[in-house]
Amino acid sequence: MVATENLTKVLADIAQAETGAGRPAGSVGLVAVSKTKPVEEIRPVILAGQRVFGENRVQEAQSKWPSLKAETRDLELHLIGPLQSNKTADAVALFDVIQTVDREKIAREIAREIKKQGRAPGLFIQVNTGSEPQKAGIEPDAAADFIDLCRNDLGLPIRGLMCIPPIDENPGPHFALLAKIAREAGLDGLSMGMSDDYPIAIAFGATQVRVGSAIFGARDTH
Repeated sequence: MVATENLTKVLADIAQAETGAGRPAGSVGLVAVSKTKPVEEIRPVILAGQRVFGENRVQEAQSKWPSLKAETRDLELHLIGPLQSNKTADAVALFDVIQTVDREKIAREIAREIKKQGRAPGLFIQVNTGSEPQKAGIEPDAAADFIDLCRNDLGLPIRGLMCIPPIDENPGPHFALLAKIAREAGLDGLSMGMSDDYPIAIAFGATQVRVGSAIFGARDTH
């Protein structure tokens, strides 16, 4: 299977980038982004040993992951796409980590659902490091107050920060900015870096990289 061969290469590249950055082996986790990919393409990657996966849409994930999780109990599923408030209950029920907490309304909805369901996914706050109007995420200069609201007012289990740099810019300064905001807030988790730039993200301190097309090939559009 091409995907399993690609997985091996990506893991080797992560290990090489860790060494190049002077970081301990295994300090960077891989989120294999399986959005738009059917169960039959995901299963071989699970069988090859990958345990952490990312999906963009709650509804799509609901159609694939309950059966996969029933087959393999130690899978960890991350929501890496925008969360609509009307999908919050479903997201808290299905996902182990939600990486896209980006506004007060959604933070309050998540807090309510955690209390209601008694299930608390790990949470990352998405920061719009490029201040792009079309992109989700809290503005960098509002991040500190928002982190404080989530952690202290709402009691949310915030693990770290996530960003998606502008596609046409050098990602390095964006990764550096995210790392700075996290450091000032005392947060350890940094979800940054995708198929095109994950070695750069590792050099800037990423603790998780989100890699899809480099494993599964170009995604299907729908």
